Amino acid sequence: MPEPQFVTTEIIGRVAVLTINRPEKRNALDGPTRCQFLGALNELRADKEVRVVVVTGAGDKAFIAGADISEFEGRTAVDQFRVMGASSIFDAVDAFPKPVLALINGFALGGGCELALASDIRLAADTARLGQPEINLGIIPGGGGTQRLPRLVGLGAAYKLLFSGELIDAT
Repeated sequence: MPEPQFVTTEIIGRVAVLTINRPEKRNALDGPTRCQFLGALNELRADKEVRVVVVTGAGDKAFIAGADISEFEGRTAVDQFRVMGASSIFDAVDAFPKPVLALINGFALGGGCELALASDIRLAADTARLGQPEINLGIIPGGGGTQRLPRLVGLGAAYKLLFSGELIDAT
């Protein structure tokens, strides 16, 4: 049986569109999705015809609703530490040699917000809602949000989002 395609790639001229394709899970990032995303980025890095990468989420409810927290069940602190040491999609986007645009449609929460923060340009639909709600789970952002968010919006605004778990709209 073929592996499900959690990340699809469409090339339109010199633009590659990467779509996180788990709308039934609000495009939450799990291990297979992160691996497919990294694989797609590696292919696009080598493609000399592609000049820009656009990242979006399938459906209209979410760009990326964050980590698939069902993966956290049963993990020990050591297990989670090992997971966090794996290749990061956030660092891969941040270091990507071509411009990366995040087209934010719907929720961009936790890891979804962090992926948008790692992108070069963020464009949000009127329906977009962004935030770092990890505090509500008793954890802090693990994908660079504590560093990238203050750089983009200032320390005070970043603290408000990081410490409150509040969501903001596109405006």
